[in-house]
Amino acid sequence: MPPSTDAPTFSAALAEQLRRDASRPLVTFYDDATAERVELSVATYANWVAKTAGLLQDELGLERGGTVLVDLPTHWLGPAWLGAAWTVGLSVTTDPADAATADLVVCGPDGVGRRATGDVPVVALSLLPMAARFATPLPDGVLDYGVVVWGQPDGFVPLDAPTGDDLAWHEGPRGATQSELLVAARAATTGTPGTRLLTDANPCSAAGVESLLGPLLAGGGTVWVAHPDPAQWEHHARTEQATAQLLV
Repeated sequence: MPPSTDAPTFSAALAEQLRRDASRPLVTFYDDATAERVELSVATYANWVAKTAGLLQDELGLERGGTVLVDLPTHWLGPAWLGAAWTVGLSVTTDPADAATADLVVCGPDGVGRRATGDVPVVALSLLPMAARFATPLPDGVLDYGVVVWGQPDGFVPLDAPTGDDLAWHEGPRGATQSELLVAARAATTGTPGTRLLTDANPCSAAGVESLLGPLLAGGGTVWVAHPDPAQWEHHARTEQATAQLLV
């Protein structure tokens, strides 16, 4: 059966939100352990997605239908990597069993040692403020995201545009297409336009993907909290005017 080109895609959903309100906050991130706070508007988020997609396609040579293993903690760059992967037409997995067959592994500093095996290309993120580079050299064959991403264009054009029927997420035998992820996320936010979600869910997890897509489609945004301090939770909720909460 040929792909249904009218099925929704992540790129189309993001483009629609850019047309509606490019300046609204979409991605907000707190790290209660370091007091870091980052906020990205829809436009700024789309810029990070475009730059990262350019890295994936034009520098690393990944193609639609490939797989990227994402091994990241809760962080504002997680949603950027999800969006970039889907913009290229890649499927995301977090299953360590897929490490040997993935086309690329993306990890934070804690994952460099276990992921830099030489079998699969690795992009490592320092997770330092402003997506800065690592302070010390990385192993041979591991790309420093903080070095390579800044030279990528602010716009992105896929060589082979994905469709809604492209696989977008899988863990073991379970999988979902871009269309299925978007339809499920839209159904979960029906009747709640402008959702402002406060959550400790890792966006790069099976439980966390909807924490990005639901508010995006609802014309709202998400506040992710890493290392949540229970004493700060209600403060975050008031400060960020959260309309919904998800604790995992």
